Formats: sequence, structure tokens, C-alpha cells
Amino acid sequence: MMQLGFFTMPIHPLDKDWRLALAEDRAAFMLADELGFQEAYVGEHVSDQAENITSSTLFLASLAGVTRRIRLGTGTVNLPNRHPAAVAAEIAMLDHLLDGRLNFGISPGGLPSDWEVFGTLTADRNAMFLEAINHVLAIWERDPPYEIAGTYWTISTARTLIAEIGQGVMPRPLQRPHPPIIVTAVAPHSKGVTEAAARGWDMISANFLLPCWVATHWPRFAEGCARIGRTADPASWRVAKSVFVADEAATARAYATEAASPYRFYYAQMLTKMRSAGRLNLFKPDPAMADDAVTLDDVCRQLVIHGTPDQVADEILVFREETGDFGTLLYAGHDWRDPALARRSMVLMAEKVLPKINAASSLGAIGG
Repeated sequence: MMQLGFFTMPIHPLDKDWRLALAEDRAAFMLADELGFQEAYVGEHVSDQAENITSSTLFLASLAGVTRRIRLGTGTVNLPNRHPAAVAAEIAMLDHLLDGRLNFGISPGGLPSDWEVFGTLTADRNAMFLEAINHVLAIWERDPPYEIAGTYWTISTARTLIAEIGQGVMPRPLQRPHPPIIVTAVAPHSKGVTEAAARGWDMISANFLLPCWVATHWPRFAEGCARIGRTADPASWRVAKSVFVADEAATARAYATEAASPYRFYYAQMLTKMRSAGRLNLFKPDPAMADDAVTLDDVCRQLVIHGTPDQVADEILVFREETGDFGTLLYAGHDWRDPALARRSMVLMAEKVLPKINAASSLGAIGG
């Protein structure tokens, strides 16, 4: 049975009041909890006026007292931007605030202006990422004074430790040995997915990848699982997707595709960023395709599913046929240009679309 989750790297209009944007983003997470979504993730960037969640941990902490069942995830903590001791301490505290409902999403970070802000524009961010997560895990595994040495960070409390009063002792998460660790795959044939699987971690396939590239992730994940004798269970695979559901097809089409659509705005931003970064391959079904041939209309057509509950359920089933089986569909959060329609879409997704998908999947399994 497919589960339903939520994932947002919210992209809001530049002139939107930040307080309103934050309130809407929090409301989406609270609604997901009310509707029975299994989990919800939020991204972070410190130098993007549109993607304006600056700290995923701070944002999730604001939801600790107003959500009850849903697991909340950092999507992701961009490890090279932070000292690993700070990350270890914050994640440990957040796991306690959430009573063990935390998933720990991590990545090297994907925003060039953040890299420049933190002085890592020309650094080996993948090496920093690996050292950072290794340091975080070492802090949680070891007793003080830690004595963790690295190329980028060295961590110790040897000179100041007074263990009997707790000084120099860092906190550990509530979940042992730590919260589930999840990486987001944002490239075709991601090698990082293989390494993550080999360390016992899980993955999310990003919502801005064409279905043909999402399909390349599972073989990579299974390869990493095989390396350590781990069962490669599709139930652990999360795939994010931009979806809009409405009671009427015309309403869905207009909200998802017209000029003022928040979905079109989202992908206009992503297209500009990927073109600037030389990563238009994410939007090309054929790598030989010319850059000029990649248009916003085509990107939206290939990456946004919209329609009535029946139409959306059918399209998601087709999408899953192309990508391969996965356990959780992460409904991608977008700006609430029309809050009533945005809320209704999430309600229909949970109450109409998901049951239709699972009913069809069950019939397919019986028929097979």
C-alpha cells in the first residue's frame, strides 16, 4: 500500500509578506497531520528570497506542539553550511521536542548563493558533507571528551570536561542510535544514493526530476543495499511529486497551468536556477537535447500532475509504472496563491486520490 507524505522547498512570490508565507507553510504541515499524512519534510536556504525557510530545524521546532502523529523531517540540513557539533546538538534536541517523530534529512546543499555566503563556493562540498555526517554520528556514539579530528572540523571537550556536573557532555537523540537518515536524490543515476543505501540510509527522489530520471534511482539504491546484505524494500523509497487536485478538471487545469499558477512560478524559478547552474539535463528526456529546446511549458507539462481525483489517481499510477514501485508519494507543497484551493487539493489527495491508488494497486496485485 502506498503511503502519503508531504515535502516542501517552498517557493513564494518575492513580494509576499514573510509572516504570511511562514504561516501558510506551517498551516500546510498542520493540515497534513490532520489528514493522516505519514511524514512531512521542509528544505532550507539562507540566501533565497523565494525559498525563504532559512532553518529546517527551527521551522520543525515550531510545529512540535501543534502536530500529533506525523513524522517531521529536515529536507534537508545542508551540512557543509553548519558546524557538525551544532547540527548534532540541534537534531538531538529536536528529536526530543518531537518525542521521537523526527527524520534526519541531509545533503551537501544545492544553492550556489548559500555556498558563497558560507565561503564554500569552490570547496569540495561532498567531502565536507561526508566529514560532517561522520562527525555528527561520532558525537552521538561516543562518550565525552569525543576527540574527533577531521580536515574541516575538530571536536573535543577534553580541556573543559567536568563530567560529574554535565559540562562538556553533548546530547543524544531520543531515537537510538539516531533518527532515520534520509538523503534527497536530485540527479539522474545518483551515485550518492548507492553510498547512502550502503550506510543503511533511505532516499527521497526530488519532484523536479523527469520520471525517466526518477526511475534510475532505485537500481542505484538496490546496488548499495546489496553491498551490505540489506533487503532493498521499495516501501522505503519516497518520491516527491507536484500534484494539484480539484473537484473540477477546469479548476485544476487553470490553477496548475495558467500564467499566475504557483506551480508554473515554482518551475520558472527552478528552470532559471538549473539553467544558470548548467543542470538543464534534469529537464531533458534526451541528454542530447539542446538547452534552448527546454521550455517552461514542457517542464510543467512533464512534472505537474493535475485534475480531478480520478484523473490524478490514474496519472500517478502511470507515473509509478514508469518509475517503478515506491512506498511513499510525497505531495510537493507550493505557494498557497488560493488558500481554499490549496487546502482542498490536500484534502482530496488524502481522502479521494490515495484510496483510489491503493484500491487499483490491490486489484492489480490480485489480478497478477
